[in-house]
Amino acid sequence: MHEADVIKKSHEPITQTRLQHDLEALGVHKGDTLLVHSSLSAIGWVVGREITVIEALLAVVGQEGTIVMPSFTGENSDPARWQNPPVPQDWIKIIQDNMPPFDPQKTPTREMGRIAEAFWHYPGVHRSNHPEVSFSAYGRFAEELTKDHPLSPGFGPSSPLYKLYEMHAKVLLLGVGYGNCTCLHLCEVMRNDPQTHFLSGARILENGRSVWKTFDEIDYDDGDFPQLGEDYEKNYPVSQGFVGMANCRLIDMYSLCQYGFTWMNQHRSVVK
Repeated sequence: MHEADVIKKSHEPITQTRLQHDLEALGVHKGDTLLVHSSLSAIGWVVGREITVIEALLAVVGQEGTIVMPSFTGENSDPARWQNPPVPQDWIKIIQDNMPPFDPQKTPTREMGRIAEAFWHYPGVHRSNHPEVSFSAYGRFAEELTKDHPLSPGFGPSSPLYKLYEMHAKVLLLGVGYGNCTCLHLCEVMRNDPQTHFLSGARILENGRSVWKTFDEIDYDDGDFPQLGEDYEKNYPVSQGFVGMANCRLIDMYSLCQYGFTWMNQHRSVVK
């Protein structure tokens, strides 16, 4: 959304004080561990833009809390599987050979939004070392959550996402819906349907050398996440409210993933 459109829809400038008040009213508390998916434009015209949103989140959870955001780098993947848009067949080997290796200190996010992109640059933030689905974290558990991120499956055991699930973290959908709710991919890992596995690839640094690495991965599918989320809310309480002008949800990650696993087993093809 263009800035002029955001200004037009905003009743007033959104300040950090307003954001903190709204987050607290939604149910975010001191000491929370919070996985955040966000849209800056949905919040309205924010004074200080994405930095103000990050500062508000950090202030509300305090020094004992932890903020986590996805910092995915989908461009560092097998170009043979690219669809939005695809590339010509004769480009694939050239891309594989010349893609810069993932570097948690350098590699930008892709289609994660302004808040997530700013967050991984933030002083004191830790970023996990996965070439496609890294997470960034700040706060009490940041180092623990982001260390030793396994290559495959990217959302599997020992991944930041799985650690958040085990910690009973909260998920904040800040102006976005369940289609952006990454933790539901854990349900796909739990199902471990062999039909959904494929050979993935990315360029990484291995022993100081840039190499193209292939690995087995799950073909994650978020197409039914909105329906899953709608059904979840019929059975479990979800705190809903506005942060700025953004319609938001604050969700218990553990119960959502437990429900999602059962839901997928009922609504997706049977695991073979």
